[in-house]
Amino acid sequence: MLIGKEVVKPLFQERKNTVYPFTEKFMASDKNVEFLKAAMMGPNAMRLSEELSSHLKINENMRILDLGCGCGLSTLFLVKQYGASVFAADLWISPTENHERFKSLGIDGKVVPISVDATKGLPFANGYFDLLFTVDAYHHFGDTEDMLPSLIPFVKKGGTIAIAIPGIKYEFGANVPDEMKPFWNDEVARTLHSIDWWKELWKKAAGMEIVDIREMTCCRQAWSEWLTAYSPYAAEDIKMMEAEGGKYFNLIQMTARVI
Repeated sequence: MLIGKEVVKPLFQERKNTVYPFTEKFMASDKNVEFLKAAMMGPNAMRLSEELSSHLKINENMRILDLGCGCGLSTLFLVKQYGASVFAADLWISPTENHERFKSLGIDGKVVPISVDATKGLPFANGYFDLLFTVDAYHHFGDTEDMLPSLIPFVKKGGTIAIAIPGIKYEFGANVPDEMKPFWNDEVARTLHSIDWWKELWKKAAGMEIVDIREMTCCRQAWSEWLTAYSPYAAEDIKMMEAEGGKYFNLIQMTARVI
């Protein structure tokens, strides 16, 4: 693919001297890079997970819900980096497929793959998790006032909710930039929002307090890595990202403490 020549080579040159040691070490292997290209479902979830977790206190004794885990890149990171026990929950990827993937990675003993639809409730006890961790997923189902309050009870008091998602630098409203109009369908408009938009939504949820909401530093790198993926959605996003030109998109991380 031309993508491999035009995007991957410069990208790998840019990866020197970064602050993502786990991701960099993992991607030093061509075999692992191929694994990532096959497993990514959005901006590189492994890199997002590493940056997000750097602001958290995670240890091997924690029970984590990786909600919207996709093909398990975030799960792989959490288990390998911290030795934590992870429930890998997703709607689109079957637990059987993920179980086979986790077995091939040697982490199946620390992971419970499960199929869930977060909009229809979760099959867990209240206070069951130390950390609810979700990367590249929450924007698809968390854009309503009801969602966050429905998730809070599953995290123990003093526990953490940590989320990393694609976003935009400001709300477009009716003034969508001309170059973005070809890509700005109803689903994109529903799911991509600014820091201020998410902050206002989260302020409405009782039972937790916002700890931090910020732009992530890995935006350009994680998006570039996604554009090398084998997913047809990645190929479709190439033109969108070329049109965007670094002017509008960002990655947003949000953390909150359950009280």
